[in-house]
Amino acid sequence: MSKRFVVVTLAFLLTLVASFGMAAEKTTKTKSQKAAAAAPAEPKAPRLTIVEPVKDFGTVAKGDKIDWSFAVKNTGDADLEIRAAKPACGCTVADFDKVIKPGQMGKVTAHVDTTNFNGPINKSVTIETNDLNTPSSVLTLQAVVKPYVDALPAGFIRYNLIQGDADIQTFTLVSDEEEPFEITGVDVPGDYVKVNYMKVDKPEDLLKAGRTGQNQYRFAVTLGGPTAPIGPLAERIRIHTNSKHQPEYLVSVSGLVRPSISVEPHAVNFGEVSPSDASAVRTVVLHSSDPKALASFNVTKAESSTSAITAEVMPSTNPGEYQVSLKVAKNAKPGEVSGTVKIYTNDKVNPIVTLPVSATVKTAGAAAASSK
Repeated sequence: MSKRFVVVTLAFLLTLVASFGMAAEKTTKTKSQKAAAAAPAEPKAPRLTIVEPVKDFGTVAKGDKIDWSFAVKNTGDADLEIRAAKPACGCTVADFDKVIKPGQMGKVTAHVDTTNFNGPINKSVTIETNDLNTPSSVLTLQAVVKPYVDALPAGFIRYNLIQGDADIQTFTLVSDEEEPFEITGVDVPGDYVKVNYMKVDKPEDLLKAGRTGQNQYRFAVTLGGPTAPIGPLAERIRIHTNSKHQPEYLVSVSGLVRPSISVEPHAVNFGEVSPSDASAVRTVVLHSSDPKALASFNVTKAESSTSAITAEVMPSTNPGEYQVSLKVAKNAKPGEVSGTVKIYTNDKVNPIVTLPVSATVKTAGAAAASSK
């Protein structure tokens, strides 16, 4: 066999193998392309990206209102929906853009009132979105709240009084300002709150607080008296100063004023009744609220404005307590009865207690039918 024949044969075989390889590769590429075309496309989705999740304001003056808009970007290819922005506490209020388009920027704005804080604070807002990978994210505001004006021992007043009584509480106002500290005015919530203040002159009376050498003021607050409203109360005393950082200092005033006499019930309605019915008799109980006046409390008489209802005072076995028996009179005429009962006491604040009374007196026929 000649060399030429061998060479030609090998070349033919190599060409044949290469042809088969190219055909197989072409078939494989065709199948891959068909498979790729048949595969479903990736669904579009939003993606939440927080540009600055934490904002540190450094040192702020007590009473400052902190506002900051956190930048929120949608780095996905579908609309990003912010469904909620939930503050960690009631002192933080959040506003936000509800829908952010793909590639666009939005914002979540947090507001913090520092009036009731001292020292470091860390306030957060949790946002909830339709991003399945990041359904929620936390934004944080940080600051150190510095009181340039402060009250010692406390910047609040609490009380529990009986109507007519008064209570005096004191505190000292200090400042950390460099300029000489001055009080420019005081606003009170009502005439039942009276405020007096004076500069502390004696060095030995100065508190070791605020800036050294700065003015201090001693406040005396009188609460109560006959004009104090009965019930729970929550108000503020506003102290105006020349402080550039904290020109207004708020002193919270809260508590309870109880009536000097407790009366139960406050009104009597006999309903539809006959003078002979058991329900034609009602009892009103009066009790002094002042523990110091139990022995001296006295109810002298009770008067009814209508002859259809009688009133009689009876001492109770309990100290400081009286009962007033109200009855539908035997000779009460049928029909509607309306009037008042005045109860006279030796209480200085409430010497006369007035109760509304009413009844519907049955006719003789209706009373007889009712008894049957």
